[in-house]
Amino acid sequence: MGEYVDAGGLRTYYEVHGDGAPVVLLHGGLGTAESWGQQVGELARHYRVYVPERRGHGRTADVPGPITYASMAEDTAAWLDAMALRGAHLIGWSDGGAVAALVAITRPELVGKLVVIGQYLSLDGEWASSRAALDGFAEDAGTRAMFEGLHAPLSPDGPDHFPVVYDKIMRMWREEPEIPLDEIARITAPTLFMQGDGDWVRVEHSALLARTVADAQLAVVPGTSHALPLEKPELVNRLLLDFLADEQVARFLPVGRE
Repeated sequence: MGEYVDAGGLRTYYEVHGDGAPVVLLHGGLGTAESWGQQVGELARHYRVYVPERRGHGRTADVPGPITYASMAEDTAAWLDAMALRGAHLIGWSDGGAVAALVAITRPELVGKLVVIGQYLSLDGEWASSRAALDGFAEDAGTRAMFEGLHAPLSPDGPDHFPVVYDKIMRMWREEPEIPLDEIARITAPTLFMQGDGDWVRVEHSALLARTVADAQLAVVPGTSHALPLEKPELVNRLLLDFLADEQVARFLPVGRE
């Protein structure tokens, strides 16, 4: 059962599962809380899991103006403040990963550990084929219908508002994210960059991000794509739980960062 809270003036929908230290799951672009269905149950056996929905997504209304990663990060920080969550572990998939990273940069006190799944943090981290696919989404009727099917039954703005949200997201995907490396280097939270070996993100980019953040790990999940939390949920969940654990295995031969 979901709840709402006023977060910086945005009536934000969220769900809560389990007990323990707080873990926040941030869904991908045009997604909903349901996209984490393969992770919530396992993580909730160990943690108190929160799953909010961002502006214009799921059961949270859109607001006037563009949708950007920065605006969604501000909304997420406001939601964490409203929920009195400090030091929560943020796990973001796709767009949620960029949002989580920006929260870790701008409001480090809110973040315990950070996980970025399948998300480049600058446009040079994507494949040319990824860009072509994203550009094609704006005109592809099947993709548009799929996302509309997720949006229409849930949105408090009503089904007629979907084209507005879709156009905002398409513009954001064309122009963002573009987070400079010197800002990424400001992340102090222990961080896990995770992606599929056939993801929309270049492995070289994720490796660069892992070298840029002082305390970072890199996981490349074999035989998966951008949908790795759905394709190999047991392996993804095992990696998440290993990273979130209080005790980390000491590196015997810590080389290769420079």
